[in-house]
Amino acid sequence: MNTPLTDDTKAVILLCGVLGKERAPKPLSQTEYNGLARWLNSKKMRPEDLLHAGNAHLAATSTGIEDGRLQDLLGRGVQLGFAVEEWQRNGIWVISRSDRDYPERYKRRLKTQSPPLIFGVGDRTGLHGGGLAIVGSRRVDAEGASFAREAARLTVQHGMPVVSGGARGVDESAMTAALDAGGTAIGVLADNLLKKSLDRHGRHAIAEGRLLLLSPYHPNAHFTVGAAMGRNKLIYAMADYGLVVSAEHKKGGTWAGAMEELKCYVLRNSRDIVP
Repeated sequence: MNTPLTDDTKAVILLCGVLGKERAPKPLSQTEYNGLARWLNSKKMRPEDLLHAGNAHLAATSTGIEDGRLQDLLGRGVQLGFAVEEWQRNGIWVISRSDRDYPERYKRRLKTQSPPLIFGVGDRTGLHGGGLAIVGSRRVDAEGASFAREAARLTVQHGMPVVSGGARGVDESAMTAALDAGGTAIGVLADNLLKKSLDRHGRHAIAEGRLLLLSPYHPNAHFTVGAAMGRNKLIYAMADYGLVVSAEHKKGGTWAGAMEELKCYVLRNSRDIVP
């Protein structure tokens, strides 16, 4: 059964979401939305209040966002209806920072960097997170992949979920091993949430409540390096601990994400272990 969207989330999707193939008007960036959210908070208002006449004009005047752009974004009700129908038909739900279900971990750890919207497939109770984040290179060698799988098996044996990014290589090895061992996995994706949620192995685990897939991006979004870098912090913030497997020293998104988010990490490659 699909959970109805809150009016707050409808407003945030209209403001920040990509709806259909049209790219105009341009959705608000996270920086723009954060400024708008601060203004709403100062006025003791919520995103849904922008759906009422007059409030959007006042918000535009006060935040520097072009009035016509804001009105056009909020006027995409028909496009929103079609998009929500497609998402729900495929088992995709969406929540905003204003919703009670929104991960408290993100608000607490990321603050204004927490994404305005999260799209997901699977049991929302998994949004409390925890467990071990296992991430690493897409071009992992056999030894590194084996290490990631064993770490995932040990994690679920201790009753903790495995959190990863769903990419090929280390991420995929760890998540598959966790599910094969009867455990739980949380995948924070940078692209193609809809496509990846339809994977046969994944659908079975989703139905059993053992796999939760999340993304701050549109369910049909294609891969970009920027999106992958942006979601790295979401992986680490969802977990209690982090393990980085087979990453190049001081190179690539895996290393950069770990340096940005983890206070204590371990990097394992084919030659040594670097603390």
